[in-house]
Amino acid sequence: QVQLVESGGGLVQAGGSLRLSCAASGRTFSTYAMGWFRQAPGKEREFVAAINWSGSSRYYADSVKGRFTISRDNAKNTKYLQMNSLKPEDTAVYYCATHRTPYGISGYKEEYAYNYWGQGTQVTVSS
Repeated sequence: QVQLVESGGGLVQAGGSLRLSCAASGRTFSTYAMGWFRQAPGKEREFVAAINWSGSSRYYADSVKGRFTISRDNAKNTKYLQMNSLKPEDTAVYYCATHRTPYGISGYKEEYAYNYWGQGTQVTVSS
């Protein structure tokens, strides 16, 4: 059974940092792109960042560019989201997901491009 488990969320003051992890089990995801999305209260889930299967290409939403860094460790079947200079508007539940196509990255900003999702981890940034 494929499972993605996020961790690392919590409460942090504005300007602080958090590092989210997403551990995959049930199969290897080394040939699949991975993405991070978030959903704030009362809002639609939105794209945050994506990384291709090899880690050579990374993509970010404009709102997090320069502050967040996505990375992956294929040997550990784990990916990460380093979040620096956090703002109150970053408060949301953060989800990791795997792209549905091996070696693919098309549609990386869209939820339909991903077929496995974690349960989410809460990030709260206080002002």
